[in-house]
Amino acid sequence: MSINLYQTGVSGLLSAQQQLATTGNNIANVNTEGYTRQRTEQVAAVGNYNGGNFVGSGTYVQDITRLYDQFSYKEQLLNKSNLGNADSISVDLNQLNEIMSFSTEAIRGSLDRFYQAVNGIADNPNDIGLRNIALSQANVLSKDFNSLNNNFDQLEKSTNGEIEQMASKISQISLDLAKINEQILQNKDLNLTGQPNSLLDKRDQLVNQLGEYTSVSTIEDTYGVMTVMIGNGATLVAGITPLTVSVEAGNPDPLQTKLQLNSRNGKVALDATKLGGAIAAKIEYRDEHVANARSELNRLAMAVSQTLNQSQAKGLDLNAKQGLDIFTDINATNLQNSRVLASSKNSGNVEAGLTITDVSLVPTNEFTIKYDGTDYIMTNPRDGSTTTLVASSPGVYPTDFGFEFKVNSGTPIADDSFTLRPTENSAALMQVTLTDPKGIAASSAIEVEADDNNISNGAVSIINVTDPEVARSFTKGTNASLTVDVYESVPGTFNYRVYDAANPPPAATLASGSFAAGATAVIDMPPSPATTAFQIEIAGLPVGQGALAREKFTVSDAFGSGNASNASQMAATQEQQILGGGKQTFSQALATSTAEVGSSASSAELVANTAQALFTQAYNRNQSKSGVNLDEEAANLLKYQQAYQASSQIISVANTIFDTLLAATR
Repeated sequence: MSINLYQTGVSGLLSAQQQLATTGNNIANVNTEGYTRQRTEQVAAVGNYNGGNFVGSGTYVQDITRLYDQFSYKEQLLNKSNLGNADSISVDLNQLNEIMSFSTEAIRGSLDRFYQAVNGIADNPNDIGLRNIALSQANVLSKDFNSLNNNFDQLEKSTNGEIEQMASKISQISLDLAKINEQILQNKDLNLTGQPNSLLDKRDQLVNQLGEYTSVSTIEDTYGVMTVMIGNGATLVAGITPLTVSVEAGNPDPLQTKLQLNSRNGKVALDATKLGGAIAAKIEYRDEHVANARSELNRLAMAVSQTLNQSQAKGLDLNAKQGLDIFTDINATNLQNSRVLASSKNSGNVEAGLTITDVSLVPTNEFTIKYDGTDYIMTNPRDGSTTTLVASSPGVYPTDFGFEFKVNSGTPIADDSFTLRPTENSAALMQVTLTDPKGIAASSAIEVEADDNNISNGAVSIINVTDPEVARSFTKGTNASLTVDVYESVPGTFNYRVYDAANPPPAATLASGSFAAGATAVIDMPPSPATTAFQIEIAGLPVGQGALAREKFTVSDAFGSGNASNASQMAATQEQQILGGGKQTFSQALATSTAEVGSSASSAELVANTAQALFTQAYNRNQSKSGVNLDEEAANLLKYQQAYQASSQIISVANTIFDTLLAATR
């Protein structure tokens, strides 16, 4: 009996010793990241049958287990990925918002100062100093556009660098997980109950780190080896075989880099939209938020350039010449060609460009075109709609979005595809091309004056001046001026004539026609088939005094160094609603794009705060099960210490009994 008592005491002593060691290990690792609290699983030994009874034979430690809750851990892992995604997009959007707020304020100020200079020219068109100021402000404005575009370039490059770093970290974690799987496999014995707890902790810690970069799901087999999948189920670690993630150049835009999963047998593209985590946030930030902000900037630069260049073209400079472009022509060859990106997989040799026909209709999103062997099919990714393009002339395909797709050369092959970016490089390549201050076209070429005897609300105006020099020459020489007369031939119908004032009817008229009340008449001058230099518009109800009485208007040469009519019209474009389908001024469009970024940043911050709260809750739930509680461990330490001492006393008693028995037999 004393022998059994001795064995019982030893078993209790050894068990208490392991419990003390486990508790001490928990306390020592209270601040170790990723450590899971361990517990000694102590069970009673099988009793010995003696004297008709089963007498207990002590205890033993069956296993040292991790207090691991699979469900709370996976909840924490899911929220970790959501938090990584939300935090990343929030930080990036806040940075973009700061850049946009600062830079757009500079652009708005430059735009206002340029228009102030133009208004100054409208007040004093002869002042060369004011003209120099206007050109100087135009240079500042273009440089502000260039600067903000450069900021977008830097954001894109830095984001690509971060994506590459994350891909490298994911690959390294994959390698580490495969190594740990191999170590677990080597240490695993299906006949034993023990677990390599420290390796399991390290593996879970790596999976948790991986969860920051991408969404993760795991499966563990009977040998304890884990298969790790990312995104929507792409296998990253297959047991002891690691796969890696790398970055490759985008197609057709090499800077729009893509992710791929690499194995010994090849590579497969990863869908970034389904990856989750911080890496998906980076790609979303680059491809959506930065790209949209850049497109808005490009469209504004395009609209400013086109509007002011068109205003210039309608007037005459101090040398009586048609005004030259102030800014880079938005349909310059290099700009046209940069708007079309051909896929590197194309078999054909088509070189194409994009011509802007109406800035007010141009959207900020990109389009794709695919040649199906017969037609070019254009897809709008924004709503998925498709359009079969029909040529208006050889190689020219107009669209409903204010641009034309132009095939400059080459022959397409079926399945060739192209990406269209209608606003591409407008801000980057915006430059002031006018260098001579005398070249600012402040003067109008021609003007209209109503006859003193006119009594109606009828009006004649000059519109769409495309060649002011020709328009002016048309009202000089033999045509010292033109006369437009209108009369109501029958109630509700008006007849008009345009003729040389020096050679009135019955001599031949230059143009004639009629229009109904409530409508207008637009007359090309010179009349077709000559190239139109300007148009005359008749509007209102030009009812003269008395039956068949004619209302008269005179169109004459208006050029003069003191004429500032065109400068006034140029200044008025500041308040002209040009963008957004003719609903926004330049300042409104700038404010809208800035506000959109600010709104996105604010929303992202709220989402990040929510994600942080959810992660904290999930983490606390997991820690309540798996984390080390020092108060509880201290109590356990005292309990196991007392058990150790009590077991030692059992051994001491057994020794005393054994010695007594030996003494009795002597």
